[in-house]
Amino acid sequence: MHIPDAFMPIPQGIFYWVVALVFISLSLRWVRQEMDETKVPLVAVLAAGIFAIQAFNLPVTMGTSGHLVGGALAAIVLGSPYAAVFILSLVLIVQGVIFGDGGITTMGANILNMGVIGGFVGFYSYKGLMAATRNLNLSAFAAAWFACLVPALVTAVEMWIAGTFPLDLGLAGMGLYHAAIGVIEGGITVVALHLIASVRPDIVNVTKGVTV
Repeated sequence: MHIPDAFMPIPQGIFYWVVALVFISLSLRWVRQEMDETKVPLVAVLAAGIFAIQAFNLPVTMGTSGHLVGGALAAIVLGSPYAAVFILSLVLIVQGVIFGDGGITTMGANILNMGVIGGFVGFYSYKGLMAATRNLNLSAFAAAWFACLVPALVTAVEMWIAGTFPLDLGLAGMGLYHAAIGVIEGGITVVALHLIASVRPDIVNVTKGVTV
């Protein structure tokens, strides 16, 4: 899902950078308001974990790849989609600048897709499903699945706008692979939420008053 430089015209990449910077600035406001010494280690662990799970890339079609995202996990654990934007931005900047995973001119699109869209879809899907079902496992699993699939579909649309590959093939390739990958992400998210809540219930209390 990391878009390389050559896959997108620079003007299109600049547009996504502008949009991404707006959300990055909002995420920095979240950091100033919500971050304290108790959350710093958790943010570091989440960033390292998301970096690790994104390192396992599977080839999809037409030069693209599929992988886990982690946006839903970050947003749910820290209680804000802006937490996902902040953490995913850090991860993607390190991946792009140091490891060459994803382009520089397209980094705004990658942050928008995985951090912004992944974080917001994951967080609000989780909140909505929890309100309806009060079931942690179902809500977290489905939210993480959506937060993996939707950014992949958006990436396919962006590649179509860029003229990189046809819309039908892009949606089919990215969608089918990430629908399958999302099942893995959903399972990892559920397990991670339980583990984090058991270790740090003072920060993450996602199990109170719900069924599993």
